[in-house]
Amino acid sequence: MNWLLANFPQTWELTTAHLYLSLVPTVIGVVLALGLGLIFGNRPRSRAVITSIASAVFTIPSLALFVVIPSLIGTQILDPLNVLIALSLYSSSLLVRTVFDALDAVAPEVLSAAEALGYSPARRRVFVDLPLALGPLAAGTRVAAVTNVSLVSVGAVIGVGGLGQLFVSGYQRNYPDQILAGIIMILILALILDRLIAVGARLATPWLHQGATAKSSTNNAPRNPSISTGANTEGVSS
Repeated sequence: MNWLLANFPQTWELTTAHLYLSLVPTVIGVVLALGLGLIFGNRPRSRAVITSIASAVFTIPSLALFVVIPSLIGTQILDPLNVLIALSLYSSSLLVRTVFDALDAVAPEVLSAAEALGYSPARRRVFVDLPLALGPLAAGTRVAAVTNVSLVSVGAVIGVGGLGQLFVSGYQRNYPDQILAGIIMILILALILDRLIAVGARLATPWLHQGATAKSSTNNAPRNPSISTGANTEGVSS
């Protein structure tokens, strides 16, 4: 902790780089997964192929992907673009199944009502299915964001890793305080991103929480004393 306070400007610079390398792939992954889900969600064969490919991509070790991407797209090994592309692939692979499942969870009655109102399939997917699926999508996005915060650190092995550079430097110098500083900042960063996405999802889906609040209020409401008294009176009379 002492090292973190004494070297906060350096740590802050690494934190902003770490945030950039974590947040951009998360946004790209969400956009890609949403596009695939909206387009192919109602096509079973295409959906099965996409899900299989996503599962295969997610099993590729991150370090191997960081090293292979430069040879595929012609970038330098230390280019941050390699990390952005790799983590975008991971994010979309992680989220695509969540998007499919979230869209499937929309109640059939709602879909029938939208069609009765004259919504075309494409318009219904965007303006009806997608808003109602935001709850599960937000949960998946939180997982993807925290995963990216962790995976960015692996990029430090190839020289691009934000706070992961503290791990490499601390290990090489046998300086545990530097490693601990990196762990603390990564935990804080992951927690902040998780909370921001959770709050954003709550603000975007007020109907979900209003229903839960109303139900909780109903369950916690006191019973009508007159009903109880009446029941007791009948019991005494009998």
